[in-house]
Amino acid sequence: MRSIVIGCDNAAVNLKNVIIDFLKDKNVEVENVGCDSSEDPTYYPYIAEKVCDKIAQSGYEKRGILICGTGIGMAMTANKYPGIRAAVCHDNFAAERSILSNNGNVLCLGERIIGVELAKKIVNEWIGLEFKDGNSTPKVAAICEIEKKYLKQE
Repeated sequence: MRSIVIGCDNAAVNLKNVIIDFLKDKNVEVENVGCDSSEDPTYYPYIAEKVCDKIAQSGYEKRGILICGTGIGMAMTANKYPGIRAAVCHDNFAAERSILSNNGNVLCLGERIIGVELAKKIVNEWIGLEFKDGNSTPKVAAICEIEKKYLKQE
């Protein structure tokens, strides 16, 4: 099983801690990059960047979980990062499709949107899936082509 890099902003510390414990109980290696306090003023884009950096440094072997109030800001930020395919998933079907149809590597959740038990079910679904070559492969390749087209060339 892959290791997971997890991060949140100060609106989602409680859910992040629950998910860390849940993953550890399943013997999943978890790397926490913060926030660790509801008083931490770090903006969510910087947490998303830390998670995405760790995923890239692993050669995209690791996956990430990002949690904020809605999951939306985290997903928007993460999807700016090359090689990241982040999805907000507030049900099991979306989590399943983020992997099987889109080869997603970052799951975004909103603490203010879903409860703890649903979040655990979604994470459990998501960590158990792997993308397989098939009908979605050319679509994921098209995502990567578009990403390369618009990446800033230095």
